[in-house]
Amino acid sequence: MDEELAFTPAWRLREMIATRDVSPVELVKLFLERIDRLNPRLHAYLTVMGELALTQAREAEKALASGPDKLGPLHGVPVSIKDLEATRGIRTTFGSLIFQEHVPEEDSIVVERVRRSGAIVMGKTNTPEFGLLGTTENRLGDACRNPWDPERTSGGSSGGAATALASGLCPLAVGSDGGGSIRIPSSFCGVYGIKPTQGRVPRYGGVGRPAANLFSQSGPMSRNVRDAALLLQVLSGYDKRDPTSLREPVPDFVGSLNQGVKGLRIAWSPDLGYAAVEPEVVDVARRACLSFQGLGCLVEETAFAVDDPFRHFWAIFSATAYASYGHLLDSHAGDMTPYGRDTLEHGAGVTGAEYSRSLRYVQVVQNQMTDMLEQYDLLMTPTMAVAAFPVGERPEAIGGRAVDPDWGFLPFTFPINMSGQTAASVPCGFTSHGMPVGLQIIARAGAEELVLRASAALEEARPWAHLRPPLH
Repeated sequence: MDEELAFTPAWRLREMIATRDVSPVELVKLFLERIDRLNPRLHAYLTVMGELALTQAREAEKALASGPDKLGPLHGVPVSIKDLEATRGIRTTFGSLIFQEHVPEEDSIVVERVRRSGAIVMGKTNTPEFGLLGTTENRLGDACRNPWDPERTSGGSSGGAATALASGLCPLAVGSDGGGSIRIPSSFCGVYGIKPTQGRVPRYGGVGRPAANLFSQSGPMSRNVRDAALLLQVLSGYDKRDPTSLREPVPDFVGSLNQGVKGLRIAWSPDLGYAAVEPEVVDVARRACLSFQGLGCLVEETAFAVDDPFRHFWAIFSATAYASYGHLLDSHAGDMTPYGRDTLEHGAGVTGAEYSRSLRYVQVVQNQMTDMLEQYDLLMTPTMAVAAFPVGERPEAIGGRAVDPDWGFLPFTFPINMSGQTAASVPCGFTSHGMPVGLQIIARAGAEELVLRASAALEEARPWAHLRPPLH
């Protein structure tokens, strides 16, 4: 029963708490026991707030007396927070040895909203230094491990969040995505994650001060679509502290889930015209995409292609990282990871002309994606070019083609950060080695409802939440 409760959907736990079928204290103790048992092997959490979580749980239990109308949408539900979000009074490392003892005096907007929803903060999940890598390795301890095979990577940079979800160490998680960092680990670990439209979730108080990653959005990660919609509802909405946040009313994400997909026009691309992809991954994702035909959708393979955008992504991404953390090169370079130091040094060398040309290219990609999503309702691709690989062994060749080991395995994710659209990674099957594969579902900017609807339809047609990694 304890294991069943650990894998119960967050929306159902919220109902059980309100009807007193389960206690928030009982839930927190269950997850703390599982974290104590499994985290030493998986390294999903960097900081676990045992006593604080129990205190929050007791307060949540007392609050039940005020009646269900007074409770927040996540009242009493344990939630993990990626360690790029500032948490008042809780250690926030940003995945860096430099900040290993850092305790912020304020919450980020995201954490403010999670707390306001009544959720219980269980702890801070593992992330690479400053979120700068597509796998979760840093100098604070061992690499984050994939629960389906602990010799393999969880992906990154929200790797700890994905591992915690897949292994039943939390029912709901906050991640962030500046180049695929929600979708990469979601695909590798067999969970669900959605990158919201640029500006949907305000950014303030987390990693990236004073210069936020221009491509980044915080967002939900979960084991089912409804939980993600519920958390996205909590996180979304304008805040004046982030002038780039969307002012438009927040849609009803939860209410849109059951509207169906019949009649949608779907484009399938196995490679976006440029990516090297493992054939088995393409095959698993293609079969999932084609299943929409049986749901009443038109599915067509498209010749849509973009020029390899990484050079322009890398110029903006690294320059923004340097604007935030470049000052640390003088005083703490020896404490950094090699990839952290390399990113900041590359950013320091980006010229104004290069940055300007790259911003121009961002507009080109935005227009290409907008044109595509005027012809079709959704664009679908594999989320990743490969399944999870052994820790420290990033592929140098994929599908018989040489690739850059730092980014060649994630060619489908970062272009969507550049274009600003919303996209999700949906669990869609496994490789012959038993590793999860994700299908990426992309919609026009502002159309999270559509992505969630399509995700929910696929979830109903090809359920995945009952599948669990073989952990003991």
